[in-house]
Amino acid sequence: MPRHSPEAIAAIVSALDLIEDDHFPLPGIEVDAARRTFAMQVIDSMRRIEFVSVAAARHISPNRGNPNNDMFDPVRAALLALRRRDVDEAAWITFLFVHFGMHPQAKWRFIREVYGKLGAQPGWTWATISQDPEVFRDWLRESQDHLLRGRRRGFGNHRKYQSMDADKPTGTGAAIVSYVDWVMANGGHRQLFANAYNAGNNDYYAAFDWLYKKMDAVISFGRIAKFDYLTMLGKLAITPIKPPKTYIANATGPKTGAKLMLQGNTGAGLSYVELERRLWIMGESLGVDMQVIEDSLCNWQKSSQRYRLFGG
Repeated sequence: MPRHSPEAIAAIVSALDLIEDDHFPLPGIEVDAARRTFAMQVIDSMRRIEFVSVAAARHISPNRGNPNNDMFDPVRAALLALRRRDVDEAAWITFLFVHFGMHPQAKWRFIREVYGKLGAQPGWTWATISQDPEVFRDWLRESQDHLLRGRRRGFGNHRKYQSMDADKPTGTGAAIVSYVDWVMANGGHRQLFANAYNAGNNDYYAAFDWLYKKMDAVISFGRIAKFDYLTMLGKLAITPIKPPKTYIANATGPKTGAKLMLQGNTGAGLSYVELERRLWIMGESLGVDMQVIEDSLCNWQKSSQRYRLFGG
């Protein structure tokens, strides 16, 4: 099956045409090449999200959850934890997955070695780290030189400027300690998610927004990290939340993409409130959520008239 079937592209292009007929112009895709390129990026974004539900429906080897095994995969490890009904561990692995990301060469090495405590037992599971996160910081201080050994190492693309340092104000030590403190101050992950739903009157969009704002307590987690973490919680079905908007006000790539799409330029123009309103209508018309819109716009603006494949 081709990556982008003509039928799938045509369906998205048709929906974009209807948006212009019924709602507002899309000056960024006046050129047919730009319209088709955006359609292909939407398809890619949908597939990245569907990957999680596909993985959840299949058998998962226990080795996928073992950080001391080369088969370790944090997404499947979180799914395994969820199958055990261990919401704390599933959410914790998801946080580490977003914090470290996947390096182009080293892949999952950083999360494997940190979560797995470099092979020591017990590893840095939620049960272990939640008892006293400062003990983790001590371990990280002693281990960071070893973790940073060699050339095949590093954080993922969304976190490429993150530091492994145990003591820097925005380093890994501070990020992880602040995350544990935030969750424990709310009574653990289950209670945290319950608090979000209570605050949002049982609406999954409002619950997402509540968590997004409260997550300012987590050091080094800005817009993209918070968005990635919370959308992954939803995709994994750890808690049923969905983004109510793209949060582009503090974004880079998605904001550029939104302005190009809706204004035809990246300068001043539509307010962020209006941009978000129009992006919501785009999502509704295309039958996708705000994560797909955010991801598609970010990738499309990098090469708006010539398709390029980007990673997740």
